[in-house]
Amino acid sequence: MTIQNKRIFASILFVLISFVCLSQTAPPPPAPPSPPPGFPIDGGVILGAIFALCYGAKKLIAPNLKK
Repeated sequence: MTIQNKRIFASILFVLISFVCLSQTAPPPPAPPSPPPGFPIDGGVILGAIFALCYGAKKLIAPNLKK
């Protein structure tokens, strides 16, 4: 092959490679992460609220009983 033919061949290869590179698409973006599992509100919260109300009521009433 002569130098002229090698240059033409190399030019054709570069053009074909550029078409191949342009025809490729980017991968789709990843799916958003799933939300974390919700924590259920069990009876412990209600029991704690009842305990807090009883304790607060005791603290309010107890100083009045000492008099």
